[in-house]
Amino acid sequence: MITVFLLQHSYEWNEIENTKIIGIYSSKEKAEAVIEKYKELPGFKEFPNDFYIDAYRVDENEWTEGFMFGLIYGN
Repeated sequence: MITVFLLQHSYEWNEIENTKIIGIYSSKEKAEAVIEKYKELPGFKEFPNDFYIDAYRVDENEWTEGFMFGLIYGN
């Protein structure tokens, strides 16, 4: 089973969530190395603790159930 690592930067500003997908890497260590570089870049350096790495297995579903549409929109 192949696992990849999704690196994102997500923060909230003025009650609005902002998320950027930075990349997908073959190891957690590679994603962590990218974080160290990005912490020096404009914007990212103002939110240095808002990087997230998630592991995903290739060809495997992450969401396995439906969802309740009516609950979201009050129907």
